[in-house]
Amino acid sequence: MVNLRPAGPTDTDLLVDLVVAAVDWSGGTGIGRADVLDDDHLVRYVEGWPRAGDRGVVAVDAQGVPIGGAWLRMFPPSRPGYGYVAATVPELSLAVLASARGQGVGSALLDACLAADPTAVSLSVEDGNDRARAMYLRRGFTEVGRVGRSDVLLRGTPDLPQRADG
Repeated sequence: MVNLRPAGPTDTDLLVDLVVAAVDWSGGTGIGRADVLDDDHLVRYVEGWPRAGDRGVVAVDAQGVPIGGAWLRMFPPSRPGYGYVAATVPELSLAVLASARGQGVGSALLDACLAADPTAVSLSVEDGNDRARAMYLRRGFTEVGRVGRSDVLLRGTPDLPQRADG
């Protein structure tokens, strides 16, 4: 059983660590906290946490120590995330610390975010991250695009603005 709690304003440092864990899922990038904070694309996942509409959960071990987290955040077209689909679709970020992987933590985090019942959720999953990809596909995500060495996955039906001529 995984213990979950809401992600709050005091979790910004934890979310930075989780972005590091997400980017370095294979253990070979050597990326650190400073790299996340200095990278305009990566920092947008945590800067100003929490903004209006942000929501997330943190998984903690039996001693209450964080071992993972997942959060949903909207991005504007001018500063999209890696899994951007539309300004109306929240992008999911999810990471589990290496020591807690393979124990159902990621599934519990994902299920908790999806239980918030958003109409649609997008994310990005890198080539080779087969365990994460399989977890997302089992929960109804489908491939809708590609950015670099990652697929953009979408679950649900986005609420996209209608074209005036359409």
